[in-house]
Formats: sequence, C-alpha cells, structure tokens
Amino acid sequence: MTLEEMENAGVLVRQADGSLLLQLHVQPNAKRTELVGQHGDRLKLRLAAPPVDGKANERLVRWAATYFEVRRTAVTLVRGQSSRQKTLRIQPG
Repeated sequence: MTLEEMENAGVLVRQADGSLLLQLHVQPNAKRTELVGQHGDRLKLRLAAPPVDGKANERLVRWAATYFEVRRTAVTLVRGQSSRQKTLRIQPG
C-alpha cells in the first residue's frame, strides 16, 4: 500500500509539523510480519512477535522505521501501548 493510498483511506494523516500519524490494528503472534489491508478505519498489520514484555511494540516500531525508510528513533508509539489499536508518529527523515 502506498503512502497516497494510506492517506486516501484515512489511516495516515500528515501533521502540520511534517510528521505522519499512522492508525493501526495490530495482530501479534503471526507467522510473519505483513500488512493485510484495512480493518475498519485502521490499517491491519500482522506482527511476528509475542505481545509480552513490549516485544510486539518494539517489532512494530522497527517495521515502521523500515517501511517508511526512517531511523528507528524517528518512530514513536503515541497511543495503544497495551492495545491492538495503535497510533504511531513518524518524523520525516
């Protein structure tokens, strides 16, 4: 899914400061990490990491950094630390 498609679907929002907010529905413990399409008003992502000790959140941040081609420190989990409904902020890099 391209950035434009994500924006058109409403799962990616550009902020005034240039950062991006990405709305996700995350499914931990998957066989592999992959985007699988929309889930309501969010983008569904399967994660190959267990939801214990922050491992799924760390894998999510690493995935986003790779997908958006930014440093890992440019990605912040702003909402949903213990929920499947998560919001990431991605700073331009």
